[in-house]
Amino acid sequence: MLDDRLTEQRNPRSSGVDVLSPLELVDLINSEDQTVAEAVGAQRVAIARAIELVVHAFRSGGRLIYVGAGTSGRLGVLDAAEMPPTYGTDPTMVQGIIAGGPDALVRSQEGAEDHPEDGTAEIDRFGVDEKDFVMGIATSGTTPFVHGALGRARECGAATGFFLCTPPTPELLETHDVVISPLVGPEVVTGSTRMKAGTATKMVLNTITTGAMIMTGKVFGNLMVDLQATCEKLQDRSERILMTILDVDRSRATTLLEAADGQLKIALVMGSRGAEASEAGRLLDEAGGVLARAIGSQTADGFPGSGSTEGPATEAQST
Repeated sequence: MLDDRLTEQRNPRSSGVDVLSPLELVDLINSEDQTVAEAVGAQRVAIARAIELVVHAFRSGGRLIYVGAGTSGRLGVLDAAEMPPTYGTDPTMVQGIIAGGPDALVRSQEGAEDHPEDGTAEIDRFGVDEKDFVMGIATSGTTPFVHGALGRARECGAATGFFLCTPPTPELLETHDVVISPLVGPEVVTGSTRMKAGTATKMVLNTITTGAMIMTGKVFGNLMVDLQATCEKLQDRSERILMTILDVDRSRATTLLEAADGQLKIALVMGSRGAEASEAGRLLDEAGGVLARAIGSQTADGFPGSGSTEGPATEAQST
C-alpha cells in the first residue's frame, strides 16, 4: 500500500489473519500488543516534558485540553472525564475536544475530521489562551481538524503538543513544544488504529495526567487524597485511606470525614495536626495544597513521618 504513514502500512505478521483460528487470533493480537509498552517507553523524555507543560499550565491557572478525532478524540475525552472523580479536579481543568462534537463519542462522525476550520472554531469556543496547554492527538499525524485546532491554539499563545504513531516530520517537531511519537508499527488489521495505536494513546495520556496530578499535590505516598466522598465507594475509600495514613479505626475516620464535609485532605490534616476544619484548610492552603508539606511525608511503613513542615520543598512540590 503506497502510504508513508506507519499507521497505514500492512503488517507482514498478520497477512493471513483471515484464516486463523480464534486462539491463533488471540495469540497474534497479544504478541503485537506486547510491543506497545516498549514503544511508549522509548518516548519517556517527551512524555516527561508533556507532564512539565501540563503542570505549568495548572499552576498558571490554565487547562489541559485534548483535541482529536475518532478513537483519538474519544480517548482524550475519556481521560479528561476521569480526572474529577479520581482527583477531585474542577471539570474544566482537563477537557477534551472531539471532531463532530458529543455525538461522535457514541457514533462515528468520520467526515468531521476533514475540516481544519472546525478545529479552529472549537479552540475559539473554549476560549484558549496563553495559560493553556493543548495536546493534539492524531495517530496518523495528518488529521486536518487537529492541525487546525493546534494552529489556532498557538495563535492564542497556548503551548501545544502533538501525539502520533508515525515518525514526525521536521516541521511538526519545530512547530510544537513537545511531540510524542511511539512507533507501535502497522496494525494487525491494516489502518485499524483503535488497536495498538489506541492502546499507546491510552497509556501516554494516563501517564501525562497521572504525573501532573501527583506533581500538583493530588497524591500522598501513592494514595489518591484529593477525593470528595460523594458516593458510597468514595466514602469507603476515603475512610480506608484515613485509617491507613493516620492509623485510626473506622469510627474515627468517619468522624473526621464528616467534620471535614467529605474533603479527605482536610480530614487528614485535622487528624494529623489536631486542628479544626477551618484551621486545617488554612494549613493546607499555606502548603500549596501539597499534603506532605502540611503533615510531613510518609515513612517506609506507610504512616506519616514527624509531621514537620520544615525543610525545602522538592521541585515536584513547589508552587
